[in-house]
Amino acid sequence: MHACALTDIGKKRQLNQDFLFYSEKPVGNLPSLFVVADGMGGHQAGDYASREGVKILLQLIEADSSHDPSVILKGCIEKMNRILWRRAREDAALAGMGTTLVAAVLADGLMTVANIGDSRLYVIGHEIHQVTKDHSLVEELVAQGRLVRGSAEYAAKKNVITRAVGVDEQVTADFFEVKVLEDETVLLCSDGLTNMVTDSEIYAIVHRGLSLEEKAQALIEAANLSGGRDNITVILIER
Repeated sequence: MHACALTDIGKKRQLNQDFLFYSEKPVGNLPSLFVVADGMGGHQAGDYASREGVKILLQLIEADSSHDPSVILKGCIEKMNRILWRRAREDAALAGMGTTLVAAVLADGLMTVANIGDSRLYVIGHEIHQVTKDHSLVEELVAQGRLVRGSAEYAAKKNVITRAVGVDEQVTADFFEVKVLEDETVLLCSDGLTNMVTDSEIYAIVHRGLSLEEKAQALIEAANLSGGRDNITVILIER
C-alpha cells in the first residue's frame, strides 16, 4: 500500500479549516487509517472542530480494545461527537462549530468507510465510483424528486449540509464496506475539490502517467485553477 496527502488553503479563504490524517501502519487495533475533516463555524471554530476532532478521534482509537474496524470507528466517532458538542456548549467562542468526517480503514483489499457530511471517498479504476453519500440538503431533495442534480438551484444550495460532527449531542455515521482491487486508487477529499473539479476530470487526472504525489498535486492545482473557492484536501491510496 502507498498513500500520499495534500491540503491547500485555496484562493479565497483566509484560514485552512480542513484537517487530515493518514497512516499506512496500524493505529490502535486498526490496520491503517485515513481521515479527512472539513470544519465549519466562526473564524477559529471550524479550524478547531476539524483539527481537535481528528486528534480526539485518534486518541479514542488508540484506547479502543475492539478489533472490528466498523465497531471501532462507530464507537469512537460517537464519543468524538459528544466531546466536541460539550466543548461547543461550554465555550462561546466555539458555539456552532462542527466538522464533516470521512474515514477509511484498508487491509488486504477490504475497505471500511465511515462518513458524516459531504467530504467524500471515491474508488477509481476503470470508472470513478463515489462510495460515500453526501449528507446535504440538495442530495435529500434529489432523493425526494424535488431537485435535479446539476441544476442552478442545486449549485446554489450545495454547501448546506444536514449532518456534521459536533453540532448535535448525537450523530450517526454512514458505513460502507467495499473491495479495492490492486489496480484501483482510493481518493478521500473535502468538497473544496469536488465543488471545483468534476468527477470526469478527477478520473482523468488519476489516470495520468504520474506518481501518486504528482496526481495529488494535480488535483489541488485543478481545483485552484477552477477558482479555489474553498480549502482543498486530498488523500490518495494505491494498493
